[in-house]
Amino acid sequence: MNQPRIKLAAIDIGSNAARIQISSILGDEDSPILKKVEYIRFPLRLGKDVFSTGEIGDKKKDKFIKLMQCFKLMIELHEVKHVLAFATSASREASNGQAIIEEIKKLTDIDLQIIDGEMEAEITDLALSEFIDDQKFIHIDVGGGSTELNIHEDNQRIASKSFKIGSVRVKTADDPIWDDIRSWINEHISADCGNIACLGTGGNINKIFQIAATETPHTLSTGDLKMTRDYLHKLTIDERIQRLKLNEDRADVIVPAADIYLGIMTACRAKRILVPQVGLKDGMIIKLMKSVTEG
Repeated sequence: MNQPRIKLAAIDIGSNAARIQISSILGDEDSPILKKVEYIRFPLRLGKDVFSTGEIGDKKKDKFIKLMQCFKLMIELHEVKHVLAFATSASREASNGQAIIEEIKKLTDIDLQIIDGEMEAEITDLALSEFIDDQKFIHIDVGGGSTELNIHEDNQRIASKSFKIGSVRVKTADDPIWDDIRSWINEHISADCGNIACLGTGGNINKIFQIAATETPHTLSTGDLKMTRDYLHKLTIDERIQRLKLNEDRADVIVPAADIYLGIMTACRAKRILVPQVGLKDGMIIKLMKSVTEG
């Protein structure tokens, strides 16, 4: 008789969208593998409230709680044994973020943890292992409310920094934060370092890669990225939804996100960006699997 599969759930509450991914562990203890069972993305958009008012409004709070109750039902229906739940930038900065999370804990028993940029990078790194080698490169992770920059060399992360700029928290090109970004990059990437490679994660760069439809696996040149950005910029939000079948909450943030990737790539003189199409939720699932299989 077949043994029941161990199921894992990762809940990622971002500034633009909230996600739940449920995966099963297949294989044996020596060589476990993961199979995605369920994935749901919901446009919660906490950042729309937080980055303008400093708190999560009542209407958004009600949606947040209802969504977590839905996630709880999914966890029960799938008979998930292990759950990891993280909240990032918007929840971090909301004056009532912790109070709402405590209320969610009482109502659903889901232990939602607010994490900082450092931990977000550490967890995401778990999903990037097959794409990381010994060359020096910069990992750019653009979220709704923050952008995480991580520099890797010799298979290790040697520097990291979180900046308060994102696809929802839009900053103009002359905002002082861009001076901070360029200064940090120049501090860690010297001009004689050559054409450094970039690695991009986040829902927007994944979607841009799909739209660009290049022939090179997982890779966008700076030119391809700019061309795709300019094409998107010429379309209205309605046209992006109708022609490209983008969700509304993707259609209105994809160009600002592209501008952030391009701005950072320009600052570090990069000619291409690797897009592995994984992110925080994938790292969370891997972390759970390791805790279950390695004890």
